[in-house]
Amino acid sequence: MFHPQSEWLEILKPNFKLLPLKERLLCGLGALLGLSLSSLISLWILGDINAWYIAPMGASSVLLFAVPASPLAQPWNMIIGNVIAAMVGVSCGLWITDLTFAFSIAVGLSIFLMMTTDSLHPPSGAVAITAVLGGDAVHQLGYYFVLYPVLLNSVLLIAFALFFNRMIGRQYPQPAQINQRSSDPT
Repeated sequence: MFHPQSEWLEILKPNFKLLPLKERLLCGLGALLGLSLSSLISLWILGDINAWYIAPMGASSVLLFAVPASPLAQPWNMIIGNVIAAMVGVSCGLWITDLTFAFSIAVGLSIFLMMTTDSLHPPSGAVAITAVLGGDAVHQLGYYFVLYPVLLNSVLLIAFALFFNRMIGRQYPQPAQINQRSSDPT
């Protein structure tokens, strides 16, 4: 029997092979342990600061533990991308009163700056939005938001990703790739 809906849905699925159960479990375990440990250490260091951990770290953990070979998951990308996005987001939150305009400018400018510094990290877009929409706890921190929780969380999660990925036999970080762009038009 022909099901046009199922064919349409199949077109949307990525053409990836399903990883073995062990690999999937290791990816999930890495994220669970990395987020737990870095969160507990952040809480211990920062104490009563309400914004001791931010949601974009969950998205970063997907890259660090599920696709650590991705150029977007490398330490430079995560740390520099998150710092840039936090700085831009805090600035936009302080200087632009319309929230929609503020977080839109923050994300757009963050993307431009990350691409300019070769530090593109998709979860950093959420860091920029968090800096603008994060509420009183984030706004009270001002530019300290860049140092903690953003830089602190990023460094702790990267440190665990380095340990965990090497412990299970993955090379992380990946060796630098030299951009070889052709002169042909895109």
